[in-house]
Amino acid sequence: MRCQTCGDATSTEHNDCQRCHTPLGQPAVTPGLPTYRVRGIGLAANVAVGATAVFYVVVSLSPLIGIVMARQAMANDDTDLLLGAAVVGGLLALPMVVAHLTAAVLVIIWTWRARKNTDAFPGALPTLGAGWAIAGWLVPFANFVVPARVVAGVARDSLWRRFTPSLVVVWWCAWLVFSVGGRLTSRADEKAYDRLPETPFNDVGYQAYVDYYGDSLLRNALPAVACAVSAVTLILLIHRISAAQEARIARAAPVWPTAPMWPGAPVWPAQAWPAAPAVPAVSAAPAPAAQPASEGAPGATPNS
Repeated sequence: MRCQTCGDATSTEHNDCQRCHTPLGQPAVTPGLPTYRVRGIGLAANVAVGATAVFYVVVSLSPLIGIVMARQAMANDDTDLLLGAAVVGGLLALPMVVAHLTAAVLVIIWTWRARKNTDAFPGALPTLGAGWAIAGWLVPFANFVVPARVVAGVARDSLWRRFTPSLVVVWWCAWLVFSVGGRLTSRADEKAYDRLPETPFNDVGYQAYVDYYGDSLLRNALPAVACAVSAVTLILLIHRISAAQEARIARAAPVWPTAPMWPGAPVWPAQAWPAAPAVPAVSAAPAPAAQPASEGAPGATPNS
C-alpha cells in the first residue's frame, strides 16, 4: 500500500506515512475543506520582497553619493550641493518604502492562504490558527515571535518535516536584525544630522558632513546585509512551500474522462435502480399472398 500524498510505501506497523505523516488510508486533501492557490500570490510576493531588498541596499549605499557631494561642496564652497545630497537620499528612499509596503501586504496574504491550506492536509498539526497569519504581524511584541511560528508550522506541514527547516530560522533571525537594526540606525542618523551645522562657513563644517555620511555608511552596513539574507531566504521559503502545496492539491484533484465527480458526491450502485420492464418485440404481420385474377375482371385477359 502506498501513501496517497507522497507515494511512499506504507506499513501497517505505523498509523501514518513516515515521510509526510498522512494517516493511512487518508487522501492527500480532505474532501469538503477549501484550499487556495498560492503559486501566483507567492510569485508576486517574491518579486516585491526582492525589489525591497534591492532598493534598501541602494539606500544604504546612498551615503557614498553624500560623501562625494559634500567634498565637492567643500572644494567649491557651495552649500547647495549639501542640500542636493539630502534630496537624493530622500528620493531613493521613496521606491523602497512603496516596495516594502507592497511586499508586506503580499506576504501576509500568502501566509494566510498557505496556513489555511494546511487545515485540509491530513496529518498536518498546526499550532496556531489562521488568523494569526495576519494578526501576528500587527500585534505589538507578538510580531517578534508569532509570524515565525506560523511560517515554521506551514513549512513543516507542507515540506513533510518533523522539525522546523533551517531556512525559517535563518530568515527570522536576519529579519529581526534588519528590522531592529534599521530602526536604530535611522534614529542614530537623525540625531547625527541634527548636530550638523546648518550653514558651514569653513572646511571644518564641510568636513562634518563628510564624516556624517561616512559614519552613516558604516551604520547601514549590518542592516543592509541582514535585509539581503532575509529576502533571499524568504523567497526560497515561499517558492518551496508554494510548489509543495500546489503539487499536493493537484494530486488530490479528481480525474474524469468526461463529466466531473466532485469529492463527497454519492456514488449510486447499479442495483439501487429498478430495471426497466422488458418491452416485447412486436412481430410484423405477414404480407397477404397474391390472389389470382378472377375471370371477367376488368383488365383481365380472356383465355383463348
